[in-house]
Amino acid sequence: MEAKFKERRERGETVAAAGKQEDVTGNLIGKKKKTDSGRLLLINLATGIQWSYPNVVTYSFAKKGTHLAFTTSVQHSGDAEVSAQTVEKKADGTAAADGVHLVYLDAVRLTSVISGVGDYRSLQFSEDGSKLAFLSNTHDYQAKTPSWSVLLANTRGGGAKRIACEGSEGIPHEWWVAPESSLRFAEDGTRLYFDTAPITKAVLQQRKEAEKADKEVDDEDNKKAKLDVWHWKDPLLQPQQLLQAKTERQRRYRAAYVFKKNRVVQLANRSMPSVSIDYRSTARLAVANTNIPYRKTLSWDYPGYQDVYVIDLDTGAREKVLERVKWNAAMSPLGKHLTWFDAEQRKWVAKSLQDKKSKAVVISGGIRFPLQDELHDTPNLARSYGAAGWLARDEGFLVYDRFDLWKLDPTGKLPAVCVTSGVGRRQNVQFRYQNLDATKLAIDPASKIILSAFQTKTKASGYYSLDLSVSRADKGKDIKPALQRLIMLDERLAALKKAKQSDRVVFTRSTFRKCPDIWASTLAFREISRVSNINPQQEDYSWGTAELVHWRANDGQKLDGILMKPDDFDPAKKYPMMVYFYERNSDNLHRYYTPAAGRSIICHSFYVSRGYLVFIPDIPYKTGEPGPSAVNAILPGVEHLIKKGFVQRDRVGMQGHSWGGYQTAYLVTQTDMFACAESGAPVSNMTSAYGGIRWGSGLSRMFQYERTQSRIGDDLWAARDKYIANSPLFFADRINTPLLILHNDEDGAVPWYQGIELFVALRRLSKPAWMLNYNGEPHWVMDDYNRRDFAIRMQQFFDHYLMDGPEPEWMAVGIPAVDKGSNLGLELLEPEE
Repeated sequence: MEAKFKERRERGETVAAAGKQEDVTGNLIGKKKKTDSGRLLLINLATGIQWSYPNVVTYSFAKKGTHLAFTTSVQHSGDAEVSAQTVEKKADGTAAADGVHLVYLDAVRLTSVISGVGDYRSLQFSEDGSKLAFLSNTHDYQAKTPSWSVLLANTRGGGAKRIACEGSEGIPHEWWVAPESSLRFAEDGTRLYFDTAPITKAVLQQRKEAEKADKEVDDEDNKKAKLDVWHWKDPLLQPQQLLQAKTERQRRYRAAYVFKKNRVVQLANRSMPSVSIDYRSTARLAVANTNIPYRKTLSWDYPGYQDVYVIDLDTGAREKVLERVKWNAAMSPLGKHLTWFDAEQRKWVAKSLQDKKSKAVVISGGIRFPLQDELHDTPNLARSYGAAGWLARDEGFLVYDRFDLWKLDPTGKLPAVCVTSGVGRRQNVQFRYQNLDATKLAIDPASKIILSAFQTKTKASGYYSLDLSVSRADKGKDIKPALQRLIMLDERLAALKKAKQSDRVVFTRSTFRKCPDIWASTLAFREISRVSNINPQQEDYSWGTAELVHWRANDGQKLDGILMKPDDFDPAKKYPMMVYFYERNSDNLHRYYTPAAGRSIICHSFYVSRGYLVFIPDIPYKTGEPGPSAVNAILPGVEHLIKKGFVQRDRVGMQGHSWGGYQTAYLVTQTDMFACAESGAPVSNMTSAYGGIRWGSGLSRMFQYERTQSRIGDDLWAARDKYIANSPLFFADRINTPLLILHNDEDGAVPWYQGIELFVALRRLSKPAWMLNYNGEPHWVMDDYNRRDFAIRMQQFFDHYLMDGPEPEWMAVGIPAVDKGSNLGLELLEPEE
C-alpha cells in the first residue's frame, strides 16, 4: 500500500502521510484550499446545556444515540510549518487540526480518532455503534488529485486503521477508492461496503507528467481535432455516450471489506455495474441484473435483454443464472430463493439458492387470473402487477393480480393461496400492501397488515386490514374475516404514514375540489381528524365538480372518462367544451388541480371555473393503429356528451401535449368536429421521427415506434404503410381546424423539427396555424414567465374560437422578428365593425 506514496516522495512531491493514529508522521504542508467549516452546537434538550465544537465540516450520530462523530478542517498558512505530528489543543479541548473526532454522549466526552492534514468525509457508524468508518486522503493530500482511503475505528478506542486504498489486494489494477464513495455497514456487522472506480485518464496523465516533469511539451502537440466518430458496432449511439460521459467517468462500483477475512472483495465491475444489496439481510448472496452485452439492441428493442447473476458477497464469485431475458430477478430476504416474473410464460418463477443443482420452478401455477397488466396495449411484453414482499423466514412470497394478493410457495410444492379471498376481483377493488415500517426485512405471517383499496369502477379509495394469521380453512361463523374494511370514501386517500411507536397514522384526502389536506387517525380509522387546511381561500372562488362518464367506442368497447363542470352548471344551458387526453386518466377522478400556469397543458380547474366543460376520455390502443385508436375512443365520447344537450357542438376545442399532442394533430386530419386545437410537441411525421434521436437521452427513437408508446409494432421497412398512415403530415391537406402548435427548440424528447414540418405544411396549404417556440426551453415550458405567457396565449386562443373572445395581436398579424423582445403581441384587438 505504501509503495506509490514512497515513489511520490522520491519524485519530490509533498505528501502528508497518516498511518495509525499513534504513528502520525509527515512533511511540511504548503497552502491548499480547505473545505469550508463552521461551529457545531450539541444541545441537551432536557437541560439546555450546550457544547460547542469549532471548524466542523460534517457530523453523524450513531443509530442508538451513543456517539457523535464529526470531522474538522482548518486552513493552514502556506508560510507556517505545520506538522501533522503536532496537534494544537484549544481551550475547550477540541483539536485545532484536520481530523475525525468522537463524542461519547453519555458523558459528553471528546476524543480524537485521527488527526493529520487532509480531508475527511463520509462518516458512517455500524448498526450497533461499535465501529466508525470514514474516508481520508491524508496519505496523498498534496497531490493535484489525491487518492482516498477507507479507514475504520473502534469506538471503544484504539485509533483508526486504513483497510482499503489504491493498491489494496482485491481492488483492480489502476482503480482506487472512489472519492465520493458512500459507506454502509451490513446491519449484521459482517461487511463494510464502499465504492471503487477506475482512475481517470486525466489523473493517470497527471501522474505520468509528474514523472517526466523535465520534459517540455509543445502546446501544438496538445491540440487535437474535435469530432465524434459514430461506429456501427458501438453499444450505444454517440449522442447517448456523450450525454453519459460525465456519469460514466464518475461511475462508482460497489466493493466490500469482509471483516472475518480482513480482505477487500470487488463486487461490481464494468460488465456488471450494479449489484442489488439488501443491507438489512444476513444473506451472503446478492443479485446483479446487467444489460451490458445487449446494449446495442436497446435502440430498437424494449425493455431489452439482460443477464442475471448471483454474487457471493464474501468472495466476489459470480454465477450466471439467467441469460438473455427481458426481466429482472430478485433475492428473498434470507437469500434462500431467487424469484422473477417470466413475462413470456406470464408466470412467477423461483430458484433455490441453497441447492445449486435445483432447477427453476413455476410457483404461480393454478392461478387462473392474469398476473400481468390486463390493460397492457403496447407491442412489448406485459409487466407483472408486482409483489408485496416476502413473509418472514422466506416461507412465502406475496404477489398481486389486478385486484388481489396471492401467497406463493417458493419451493413450488404448495398451491397458491389468495390471501384476500378473491374479494378484490368480486368487488372491483384493487388491494395493495402498505409497508408502514421500512426497517422490517419481511412481513410477519402472524400479523395484521394494512392494504390500500381502490374501487376501479367508482374510483373510491381507502384502507383495509388483512389478518394473515387467519387461514382460509379456519374461517367460520365465530371467527372475524381475515379481510376487514377500515375506511372507504369517494375521494382519493393516499400517503399513509404511521408513527414509529404507536398506531397513530396520517394520510391525505383529496377530490377535484378538495386539495390534499393531511388527516390523522389510528389504524382502526374509527375517528379521523383534520390536521391541515392548506387552501381556505378557495371558498372565495368559483371552482367546479368532476364526475365519471361512460360511453362505447366505435368498436364497442366500454370506456370511462372524466367530465368537469362549473359550479353553477345548468343542464338546460349549452357550454363550450375542452377535450384533453393522454392515454388513460379516469383513475384520476379525484385529482386536485392547483390553479397555476402549467408547463404543457391547460389548468382544468381554471378553465372549468371560467365556464368551460372539460372532458378527459380514456383511450385503449391497438398495435399499428395509434391514430385510429384515438379516433375510435375520443370522437364517440365527444358525440355522447353533445347528445346530452349541454355541449355547444360548434364550440368544442381540443388540447394535448407530447403523445397527446400527436393524437391532437392526427385527429384534426380525420374530423372537423373541433372548432380549434392546440398540439404541443407533436410527432407529425413518423417516417422522419423514426430515424431521429431523443436528444435528452441520446437514444435512437426506433424503440419508441417498434415497442413502446407509438405502438407501430414493427420497423419502418416492414411496416412502411403504417408509419405513413399514422403520420398527420401526409394528410395535412385535410386539416380545416385552426391549429396552435407548441414546440421548443431545445426539446430533448420530440425533435422540434416535427412541429416545424407540420407548421410549414399548413402554411404552404394556407391553413390557419401558429407555432410557439420558447427559446431554449425543453419538451415543456419550464421558466415561470414563459409558463404564464403560454397559459395566456392558450386562453386567448381558445377564448377566441370557443367564447367569441377578441383576437390578440399575435394571432391576428403575428410578431415580426424585428419586434422580438419589445412587443409580445398579447394586446386584444377590437373587432372590426
